[in-house]
Amino acid sequence: MATKDIIVIGSSAGGVEALGRLCAALPADLPATIFITQHLSPSAKSVLPQLLDRAGPLPALSPVDGQEFERGHIYVAGPDHHLLVRPGRVLIRRGPHENRTRPAINALFRSAALAYGARVTGVVLTGLLDDGTDGLIAIKAAGGTSVVQDPAEAEWPSMPRNAVKRDHVDHVVPLAGLASLLAELAREDAGPSVPLPQEYITEDRIAAQEFAVMGTEIETPGHASPFSCPDCGGVLNQIETGSELRFRCQVGHAFTPIGLADAQNEELERALGIAVRTHRDRVRLFSQMADNARTRSLPHAVSRWEEASAESEQMIEVLEQATSSLRKPRIDGEG
Repeated sequence: MATKDIIVIGSSAGGVEALGRLCAALPADLPATIFITQHLSPSAKSVLPQLLDRAGPLPALSPVDGQEFERGHIYVAGPDHHLLVRPGRVLIRRGPHENRTRPAINALFRSAALAYGARVTGVVLTGLLDDGTDGLIAIKAAGGTSVVQDPAEAEWPSMPRNAVKRDHVDHVVPLAGLASLLAELAREDAGPSVPLPQEYITEDRIAAQEFAVMGTEIETPGHASPFSCPDCGGVLNQIETGSELRFRCQVGHAFTPIGLADAQNEELERALGIAVRTHRDRVRLFSQMADNARTRSLPHAVSRWEEASAESEQMIEVLEQATSSLRKPRIDGEG
């Protein structure tokens, strides 16, 4: 009888501490395998596996591509690589970013749902925005179980809160009660699995870069939207699965609506920052030209350059106000 012996966990901001507390409380005889994706800096070396290994009784490690996994072990995604699950083994791949993140929680959850269906329990912990929500939806659609840290006690509540809003979550629990719940679920009968739609299979292959390995083209699922990809500028396809909506470009970059809005915010901030810097350069140039005209006794030229400088100063003020207004309500789906 198959049990719920595959546990996938996703966390972001505040996740290192939360994962440490969770691993410290897990029983040594947990009859399950745990896979963890924590959002990481792509350029820094991660010591998260060592921290989790010391925190509790279960051995934790960062696996290599194709490694066979064992029950009672914790496998942690490394920087700048997706951690994906296949029957009996893991894949470590530099597939396209999802919500500008690699490793991405949705990529791990989706792969586990496809590989193990009802045997999977997905867990979303503290973090910003909504990575993990679409993955939980895939796990539930495949017959699996979804668990979310209580947003009221999460250090950063956006990720668990969005999961609760968009998914029919099975369990919402405080961090202190999560280890015992997972131990209990791991011993339960998994029940029947449900095949997932083709869109999930295609997106999993994109994350695994199977199109590159096999030398075949993979058609991006969905249909063209009016939006461009913030990462590469290409057209985003709109993918609808039931009532859920997400976006993916031809390169493979993927976004949830909340993730896309946040990425657009970042692009606007970057563009406004460039505009402010350019106008500051113009102010310096115009001031220099006004001084030059003044030494040459050209009052009309002085007046023109000073007016141009004043206009750029006004534009700087307008642009800085626009940048400030973008930063005030961070788009996280809570409003």
